[in-house]
Amino acid sequence: MPKAKVNGVEVEFEPGMNVLQVAELAGEEIPRFCYHERLSIAGNCRMCLVEVKPGPPKPQASCALPAAEGQEIFTNTPMVKKAREGVMEFLLINHPLDCPICDQGGECDLQDQAMGYGRDDSRYAENKRAVEEKHMGPLIKTVMTRCIQCTRCVRFITEVAGTPEIGLISRGEDVEITTYLGSAVTSELSANVIDLCPVGALTSKPYAFNARPWELRKTESVDVMDALGSSIRVDARGPAVLRVLPRTNDDINEEWISDKTRYAVDGLSRQRLDKPYVREAGKLRAATWAEALELVASKLKAAQPERIGVIAGDLQDAESMKAALDLFGGLGVKNLDCRQDGMALGDGPRESWLFNSTIAGIEDADVILLVGTNPRLEAPVLNARLRKRWLAGALRVGVIGEQADLTYPYDYLGAGPDTLAGLSKSRGDFAKALKGAKKAAIIVGAGALNRADSAAVLKAAAGAAKTFGATWNVLHTAASRVGGLDLGFIPGEGGKSAKEMVAKGALDVLFLLGADEIDATSSDAFTVYLGTHGDAGAHKADVILPGAAYTEKNGLYVNTEGRVQMGQRAVFPKGDAREDWAILRALSERVGAKLPYDSLDELRAKLFADHPSFGQIDYAPAGEGASLDLAALGGAGELSDAPFESPVKAFYLTNPVARASVTMAECQALASGQTKIAAE
Repeated sequence: MPKAKVNGVEVEFEPGMNVLQVAELAGEEIPRFCYHERLSIAGNCRMCLVEVKPGPPKPQASCALPAAEGQEIFTNTPMVKKAREGVMEFLLINHPLDCPICDQGGECDLQDQAMGYGRDDSRYAENKRAVEEKHMGPLIKTVMTRCIQCTRCVRFITEVAGTPEIGLISRGEDVEITTYLGSAVTSELSANVIDLCPVGALTSKPYAFNARPWELRKTESVDVMDALGSSIRVDARGPAVLRVLPRTNDDINEEWISDKTRYAVDGLSRQRLDKPYVREAGKLRAATWAEALELVASKLKAAQPERIGVIAGDLQDAESMKAALDLFGGLGVKNLDCRQDGMALGDGPRESWLFNSTIAGIEDADVILLVGTNPRLEAPVLNARLRKRWLAGALRVGVIGEQADLTYPYDYLGAGPDTLAGLSKSRGDFAKALKGAKKAAIIVGAGALNRADSAAVLKAAAGAAKTFGATWNVLHTAASRVGGLDLGFIPGEGGKSAKEMVAKGALDVLFLLGADEIDATSSDAFTVYLGTHGDAGAHKADVILPGAAYTEKNGLYVNTEGRVQMGQRAVFPKGDAREDWAILRALSERVGAKLPYDSLDELRAKLFADHPSFGQIDYAPAGEGASLDLAALGGAGELSDAPFESPVKAFYLTNPVARASVTMAECQALASGQTKIAAE
């Protein structure tokens, strides 16, 4: 490998690196505003100046200068120090001194670097320039007078998000960042520009003036808004969660999160269930825990096991599902299901329901077939990875299903199962590309697996994967789905599925474990709802047991690639609410089937013993899907003519937390309005 010297210290570096990266390999800190590791190089802030020999006797921008064999790089000479002070002085000429009222205060790159690399005075006494604020939608607050034109936001929206709606207009001192025709930014990843902005020009509108960063408790946790399990940091003050920020995790979300992950948190404090309720004479009334649990226990004791059913929701942690499985399985109940949408997976080997390429590994694919999925709505961060791979010029995508804007071009093959079934015999360009691919992958979404003919669709998709030698991947939409399937939270022999359980007369007791995405209005069973919000499940319930939201409990979640991750409690449950597993443990005593654990640690010990995969924290079983017998997947049946449809119709309203969020309601109203205008 080539070598260079940084302040006299010799460093080996990889070909293609720039001088800034080489300097940081040597442990030297280089200030920067416009440079970002995941964006293209702009080279327009000039803060990263260094001195390089051989070369002209002047400071050079290290981010835009390729490193070369034998270079000598100097980062702390008098010339470099004076140049950086000059650049900082220019940046502050028009920058307003409003740090005391700026939400970026305490987390501002400009503050930090002005202290570290700036002058202690200013030679400019002229009036400062003022810039009009811009409308960027309900999520991004703008104070454009603070903008230093680093263009990070422009490059992110254009390159990563794939919706070029932010740009630079005018020249010289009149340069401004603005949106296209002054409209709101529509990308599902738009709020990441807030993290990227090195000053206070773009800040969080819902979070504006709520808190200072040093007031907040910071808890590392896991996102449950989709099945990727993005790494997040939950910031709370007192009993309230105030914001969610991304954590860097190159294996999953890099350093991006969706707008729903970031902003649905205001729903954690609205429409909450904070005490038990019992329905009397058609109306719910507040009750004590003892009263509610005794009523549920009496109904369970009076019912036959085959007349009792349990449906687990999309936001459940593994511990709550394990406790429900142990409790109701011990009572002889076979009607258990974690698949509210009726997905046709769960009977085969574990690899049959996993994203076997892994999220990071999908970047190695050269041809991808999407079946019944819209990754832009179902997993925006994964969609950004697919776009990243396409931008590198090494990816071809084919779509069978909805024809939507995925932010990258694709071959549209057809809308439904007929196209999928005929793909193996096709002589089209995309079929030839699949056959000639070095690393092909197929991604099957919930839209293909939650239909009446899903068994036949599964067989056809598996057949296509086998024919073309493509890696088998399932993209789930529910955070709890893979964990539930790993636990075996599916109907036992002779047991009813979720959709069969909610039919009229099917059951005497229906237990909804945070299940809000299934229509149970036709069921005449005695319904118990254990959950967090006054959503669909609570409206139907005869007894409500208030549970803990994902920020209020320690829990294990398994993402779509099979990676087990640990969520941490940031705040305590609201009011009289309790952790889900603890409620089930208390109920087990009253029905005479006491669960064999009294603490979360004991529950996890049993979980790890019964299901060893849950003990492999942060491990994704990459490559293990190669041994999957694709010929055994799916079942008999006729393929329907109905086209594939993504299960996500309203991106911002997919779960009880998001539906309780005022911010998400504003975003969905904006998205719906734009859809209407486009249709007109």
